[in-house]
Amino acid sequence: MAKSLTQEFVKGLWEELPPFRLVLGLCPVLAVTTTAKNGIGMGIATTFVLLCSNMLISLLRNIIPQKIRIACFITIIATFVTVVEFLMKAYTYPLYLTLGIFIPLIVVNCIVLGRAEAFACKNGVAHSLADGLGIGLGFTLSLGVLGSFREVLGAGTFFGHSVFGDAFQPFTFMVEAPGAFIGLGILLCLMNIVSSK
Repeated sequence: MAKSLTQEFVKGLWEELPPFRLVLGLCPVLAVTTTAKNGIGMGIATTFVLLCSNMLISLLRNIIPQKIRIACFITIIATFVTVVEFLMKAYTYPLYLTLGIFIPLIVVNCIVLGRAEAFACKNGVAHSLADGLGIGLGFTLSLGVLGSFREVLGAGTFFGHSVFGDAFQPFTFMVEAPGAFIGLGILLCLMNIVSSK
């Protein structure tokens, strides 16, 4: 039975939440979420690419030959990643410098290519847009929450503003690689507790 547009959108916010349910896109989730700003910036960039590539792949799904579909998908995705890269250089250059290599790596992000292969090439434009927006916003929320968690505990700040005052001794490991795994594990644990109830 076909899902409605609302169902396609909502599934990406909990049921198919990329890093936690689909276990996709973990490289940027673990690498860039040292602050809430970085996490949200990466999520928005990925959402833009996901929306645009889903729409175009859905429009061209009957034209793209089966034998070269993956190459075509990657070309389409790479085009939109280049657009995002240019926009970030023009309007959010400090964030672009912070995210570094992870912006061009959106091209090979499993979420984007996975949605193109599993959904956009098999569904119409409206459903593909709803799917892309839901998955993208779910990914952005995941990165934003994990980035906030790590920034608050690891630096004592939230979007660069002090949360606990000067007396706070931050858990500096939270803004390093081990903190990413610990934060991801704690959030996954909380999600499983909520899901079980």
